[in-house]
Amino acid sequence: MTCLPEKTGKKLGLVIDLDICVGCHACVTSCKEWNTSGYSAPLSDFDPYGADPDGAWLNRVHSYEIDNDHWKGTVHFPRSCLHCEDAACVTVCPTGASFKRAEDGIVLVNPDTCIGCKLCSWACPYGAREYDQDDGVMKKCTLCVDRIYNETLPEEDRQPACVRACPTGARAFGDLGDPASAVSQTVEDRGGFNLLEEFGYKPVNKYLPPRKGSDHAPAVPTTPTKTTGAPIEKLFAWADRALSR
Repeated sequence: MTCLPEKTGKKLGLVIDLDICVGCHACVTSCKEWNTSGYSAPLSDFDPYGADPDGAWLNRVHSYEIDNDHWKGTVHFPRSCLHCEDAACVTVCPTGASFKRAEDGIVLVNPDTCIGCKLCSWACPYGAREYDQDDGVMKKCTLCVDRIYNETLPEEDRQPACVRACPTGARAFGDLGDPASAVSQTVEDRGGFNLLEEFGYKPVNKYLPPRKGSDHAPAVPTTPTKTTGAPIEKLFAWADRALSR
């Protein structure tokens, strides 16, 4: 089995704001596009335009209807590898293909030594591992490791593709091991939480909870805006209502 590093120089990860994620799947498609030619390449597709499309996706978004004292409405929940400090997917790997980097805490899979036994996917409580049937190996979020260190890219592009593509700013990237970093400060201010913390795997990625209604800015007036009835105006009116909830 593979050993975890005693400590990591950084804890690079994502902070995802469930309050402003609109479930547009821009993060999903940008992840797929980048990684199809990146570290985890290729990401296979099966019958992509048919009745039952399938394939390897390193980031997925699930939507839930919530109705409780804290929140009422739709919550869009992005899910990918959380780069856990005590990553069970690493310690069960019999070949060392699954490993956690000591320098930045990123969890990766070496496709050259992965035998596709799927032990890591069974050990991961978050369902973050994807078995690529074409390649016969496991694949997962890499935090775009081949992008964030790429000095040929403009500095603003040296972040995961999902973060760069998010139109609402619901995703942020940084060092969650540094209490002074912007992401750590945001987690502290907003009460960010670990997913399934009771399992004890110490995920690095954090989620920010939806705000209560009283925490939001004053509501936008609900009086409908008069339009000419043109289809494009109806589309913009719908988008404005959806993003102003």
